[in-house]
Amino acid sequence: MIGTPARNNFFRALGPGLLWAGAAVGVSHFVQSTRAGASFGLELLGLVIIANVLKYPAFSFGPRYAAATGTSLLEGYRRQGLWALVLYAILTLGTMFTIQAVVTVVTAAIAAALLGWGGSAAVLQLTIVLTIICAVLLFVGHYRWLDRAIKIVVPLFTLSTLAATILVLPRVDWATIRLFPSAGLFSDPASILFMVALVGWMPSAFDISIWHSLWTVARRQETRYAATVKEALLDFNIGYLGTAILALCFVALGAGVMHNSGTKFPESAAGFANQVIILYTETLGAWSKPLIGLSAFTVMFSTTLTVIDGFPRALATLVSRFNGPELPDKVSSINNSAYWISLVVLGLGSIGIVGFLLTSLVALVDLATVLSFLTAPLLAWLNHQVILAEEMPEEHRPGLAMVAYSWAGIIFSTVFAFYFLSVRFGG
Repeated sequence: MIGTPARNNFFRALGPGLLWAGAAVGVSHFVQSTRAGASFGLELLGLVIIANVLKYPAFSFGPRYAAATGTSLLEGYRRQGLWALVLYAILTLGTMFTIQAVVTVVTAAIAAALLGWGGSAAVLQLTIVLTIICAVLLFVGHYRWLDRAIKIVVPLFTLSTLAATILVLPRVDWATIRLFPSAGLFSDPASILFMVALVGWMPSAFDISIWHSLWTVARRQETRYAATVKEALLDFNIGYLGTAILALCFVALGAGVMHNSGTKFPESAAGFANQVIILYTETLGAWSKPLIGLSAFTVMFSTTLTVIDGFPRALATLVSRFNGPELPDKVSSINNSAYWISLVVLGLGSIGIVGFLLTSLVALVDLATVLSFLTAPLLAWLNHQVILAEEMPEEHRPGLAMVAYSWAGIIFSTVFAFYFLSVRFGG
């Protein structure tokens, strides 16, 4: 058993929240938030804030449950019944290849733009290289290297993004800011599709709540320190607040640099990344290219690394949960063979999707984010059920206000999803 020191040690608990931020700040920010600012100015800023606010409870239940019980959310799903594990497996298998494909190809496209390599072939080659690099990092160091890499990358992309935002603020048209999108956007199917795609990954897909609980358990095993619920939530809140602020930064960057510029985003991944960097450089000066490039690449590499660990870790744990319960403080709660098989399948599958859809980045991003958006209500509801279950110590269960807050987020995701389906398929 892992002993708990008499004195709290927050720095020994610090880590899963930064991993969460590394996974969250990626396509949702660099691509979707930048597109929102470029296309609509600050009109969707309020929607970004609302999405971050209403999705908070479902995400926070991951670290809360893990710290309180010493087990992951997947053990909570198992206790709900076999149906919950099967439902999670279906939702995961239905989204993981597109999600991994999107984050890796955007990272590769940015790398290609910085290296001056053109063409889809170069992006595909870099996608393969990045996948292998991430797999090797995880093979050599597993959670330990993942944790250390993110503690370097997250502060780096945070500081570089904040610096870039400060530089572009004087160019932002503040007259476009709105708390709610204008009614006209809700009558335009293309605008609705984009808003759904934006909210789908804002600040990220709910899959990360499960990963966060797994990272919390892994951190506990790595440090031999059982973080309190208060410490785990503080670690999470730091990461969550940071991702929310960075989302607003990327909207502002898109609005300040690209809105009303008359420039349209290319469909290809290579063209998109190169166009973004060129626009920033033309606006801020050639000296800014390393800053913008560094910010963009570190944002996306952190996402690629955490996602390529998150899905296999979740699937390997899922296999173990089908075979039996997860015991608190057990040295390994995942099936290692299943982890590496899942990682290989995920890598090959995502590379295959990239090969087919490389010339249409926007379509690939919208497909992945819309799929995540449509599955969000189910995952949020599962998390809600688990956090109120009998195995949760009563003192760590959310109060009435947080329960109501959680229901508000579930209702928001459900209503928006049905509205999208009615617009998309209702004729």
